Amino acid sequence: MLLATGIARALAAPAEGGVPASEAAMDAADLPPMLPVQAPQEQALFLEVILNDRPRGLMRFIEREGRLQARVSTLRDIGFALPGRAPEDTLPLQLLEGVIVQYDAAQQRLTLTAPWSALTLPPTRLGEAAQAGPPASASPGVLLNYDVYANHAGGDTQVSMGTELRVFGVGNGVLRNTMLTQAYTDPTQDHRWRHENVRLDTTWQFDFPSSALSVQVGDFYAGFLDWSRTVRLGGIQIGRNFALQPYRVLTPTPTFLGEATVPSNVELYVEGLRQYSGEVPAGPFQLASQPGINGVGNAQIVVTDAFGRVRTLDFALYGTTQLLAKGLSDWSFGVGRMRSDYGIRSFAYDDTTVASASLRRGLTDQVTLEAHAEGGGGLGNAGMGAAWLLGLRGGVVSGSYARSRYRGLAGGQYALDYEWSDRFFNVNLGTQRTHGDYRDLGALQDALPATASDHAIFGVNLPRAGALSVGYVGLKYPQARDARYLSAFWSRNFARTWSASLSLSQNLDDDDDRSVYLTLATTLGAERQLNLAAQRNGDRQALVADLSRPLPGDGDAGAFGWRVQARAGDDGGGGLAEIGWLNDAGRYAAGAAQQGGQTYAYASASGSVVWMGPHVFAARDIYDAFAVVDTGGYPGVPVRLENRVVGVTDEDGVLLVTPLRSWQRNRLSIDTFELPANVRVGRVEDEVTPRQQAGVRVDFRVEPVRAALLLLRDAQGEPVPLGSHVRQDGAEDRGVIVGYDGQAYLDTLQPHNVLRVDGPQGVCKVVFDYPADTVSEMPRIGPLRCVPEGP
Repeated sequence: MLLATGIARALAAPAEGGVPASEAAMDAADLPPMLPVQAPQEQALFLEVILNDRPRGLMRFIEREGRLQARVSTLRDIGFALPGRAPEDTLPLQLLEGVIVQYDAAQQRLTLTAPWSALTLPPTRLGEAAQAGPPASASPGVLLNYDVYANHAGGDTQVSMGTELRVFGVGNGVLRNTMLTQAYTDPTQDHRWRHENVRLDTTWQFDFPSSALSVQVGDFYAGFLDWSRTVRLGGIQIGRNFALQPYRVLTPTPTFLGEATVPSNVELYVEGLRQYSGEVPAGPFQLASQPGINGVGNAQIVVTDAFGRVRTLDFALYGTTQLLAKGLSDWSFGVGRMRSDYGIRSFAYDDTTVASASLRRGLTDQVTLEAHAEGGGGLGNAGMGAAWLLGLRGGVVSGSYARSRYRGLAGGQYALDYEWSDRFFNVNLGTQRTHGDYRDLGALQDALPATASDHAIFGVNLPRAGALSVGYVGLKYPQARDARYLSAFWSRNFARTWSASLSLSQNLDDDDDRSVYLTLATTLGAERQLNLAAQRNGDRQALVADLSRPLPGDGDAGAFGWRVQARAGDDGGGGLAEIGWLNDAGRYAAGAAQQGGQTYAYASASGSVVWMGPHVFAARDIYDAFAVVDTGGYPGVPVRLENRVVGVTDEDGVLLVTPLRSWQRNRLSIDTFELPANVRVGRVEDEVTPRQQAGVRVDFRVEPVRAALLLLRDAQGEPVPLGSHVRQDGAEDRGVIVGYDGQAYLDTLQPHNVLRVDGPQGVCKVVFDYPADTVSEMPRIGPLRCVPEGP
């Protein structure tokens, strides 16, 4: 992202009543006196200095023959440049060129108004994003996500279940294990049931948010650069994880430099949307803000000074995630053994230990360097690359080159890529090719890299014509046929509810390999959708009509959905009917379908089970963080997430709240308006920051109390005087104050109570029992007579 620089100057008008300095140099002896001459000797004054409406503190001046003077070092501390002057020199204020001087003897205040050319002040930094979020936490617990799918066709049944098990809250890590379980009837074995269990991945990840580091022990992916291939390894990997610091800005931030001679308001607009608004004091300022766009954009900075004058400046910028901010590094290093037969065998790893390392670093805000190295099993591979931002509107060009050696074979790989976009157009051109016998870690498992990979994409997005993109992809592999495809995609919204899309794909090496897909979609009311599609693949075509009421992505419990579909074409007619149900415990669907003369039925269920001792919850799929809200056993308490009610506590006084944003602040609160008066709430709101894929316990203690409004009377039957102190026997606090009409509120009462009242007439004692039949309403007890205590 380019560093965009703008200069905004707001010049202050001369203040009335000031004494303008001379435009030409003059001798101090020739200057007229600023102040009435009272004595020939000089006098030291300590004055409060205001420079261009900006307080500069208390400074020392000298009054000599009615004129104010100051040392050059003092004037520089105020903010004046004064080049070529010695710090110990003394300079009359009237010699400061272009400066308006106002002296208020009664207030001992000196007000100076100076042009910006005469000043040198440190810039005020605005809009800099925070890099670290609040401390995160996790409570001990276990979570199991599950996704079950079953189908029955031709007398045979198949059931598959994918599971994810997490253990969290133990140290700084999260243990994660995924599995695939299948059960099916085997038609070759008299339809007997068979089952298979396959472990997919097991990882223990340790996170260190303050340094944005993560350590993975177990299964992981290695290699994350565009010009390197990723491989699955089992071992250990350490590297940057900027997801641990979601408030940190990773890409270069456009910086706007400006100057304000008087305090001003600064606003930044990017593509017409306000990104920042704030106040700046007099002096230079530096405004850093994320542009919120990808590609070429326009920014506008508006400076409104204290006199209401407005200055506007326009800038061009280019936003991209391909670059890292200057000085920022993203890296990883992993060592282990490559996974083989993934999804087929649970613990299949190669015998050779390999290593992989990748690095990206922002050299400048316009250049990001990349490096990658991997090796093991006789292989050595290393390469470097870079991404450049070409001027204000030139786009991003990137390139890389890598060399490899493997058992006497040597080769290289180079890649070039160019990307440019704005609000309406985008271009992406790239090629990646090898020469010689290039090898990488994937080649150790007989998966040779492509010898050539080319792509070209052109897109346009116009409000009236819609979005159109045309692309070309070419691939060459040593052990497969070459593939070259030309594709086009168009889409547009019509009116308020209709949309259309058309996609075409043509194999340039096979005229018969062509696909065309046309869809029309509309909404019927607020909940129903209609989709009509026509498609042709090769010489076969099909027509599809689909009417549905989809389940909401995060809807209320008890939501129902349905879907019906009719098909016609060369594959034979058919269709399907499906129903869906969503509740707090999961998502469920069941349906029947017919196609090509075959009929089958299917059903699915997905959700999660959470244990956070001693409570167990059933919920929908939980992909990230969550919270368990505890109100101390008090049921029926509404809970809000970011001021939105998400549920009420159950009979045990707990509620599972999901989803929460990991490593970020999430505001949880409870609604106390429905609570009875005889309860005490320690707090009603909390900001929690959970760790990734973990749960956190949030306690809002709602405790039943014996509370009452007491009506206290003295020995004569009159209300106890206002302001008297009431204290319970045995209580450690100072008690409460009696209000009007002798009323006092206490919420720490016992079945039997002894109170002592300290008032203007001395100390008296009140003895009473709390009503046993009080259930929820706060009682009014009294009048209670306060008996004076003896001497």
